[in-house]
Amino acid sequence: MEEKILIIEDEEKLARFIELELEHEGYRVEKATDGRDALAMAERGDYDLLLLDVMLPGMSGMELLRRLRRTKQTPVIMVTARDAVMDKVTGLDMGADDYITKPFEIEELLARIRAALRKRSGAAAGEGLLTSGKLTLDPARHIVRYGEEEISLTSREFDLLQALMENRSLVLRREQLLSKVWGYDYMGETNVVDVYIRYLRSKIDEKFDVKYIHTVRGVGYVFRDAEA
Repeated sequence: MEEKILIIEDEEKLARFIELELEHEGYRVEKATDGRDALAMAERGDYDLLLLDVMLPGMSGMELLRRLRRTKQTPVIMVTARDAVMDKVTGLDMGADDYITKPFEIEELLARIRAALRKRSGAAAGEGLLTSGKLTLDPARHIVRYGEEEISLTSREFDLLQALMENRSLVLRREQLLSKVWGYDYMGETNVVDVYIRYLRSKIDEKFDVKYIHTVRGVGYVFRDAEA
């Protein structure tokens, strides 16, 4: 079955170029140039992936993503300007799966699309589900639960928890977590890891009176199965 991609891009020539390349690769493609129209299509259609530009008429890509995440977890690759660092950070925190900066090589875009679709199909098949006691992380639907209660996490908090759970019982240095969650080219302070660890602890460990996330002084953090 062909995978279906929605290109949301108001630069007509760029959208057409991407459309032709994706069709050549065997994808089914639809396009939208206006944010409001695109949101309606994304909510109504059964797309496997959205390629979403940040700057759109009618509604910004960020607002579109925010509204879409209320009802759907369709993989989204954001398209940002070369120097728009905050767009990248905001997009990932709001639930984007990846981003690519303009101008880009089509080979890189195709590789990112393949990676996002592999992750989606593998998770949908039941792969990658992470559990520890009553805590469950579902990469396919981007959902974390403790027992029957769903825990609301930002995209960055989710990725950090996933990295910790995938490496349970292994001590991860701050630099390793930065690379896994923020990307190898992240240029900010390493204490951002400590900040997000506090967020996770407040939403999980402290809220449910368990202890999953442990500090290893002078090294980093480790996820261990908790005794509730």
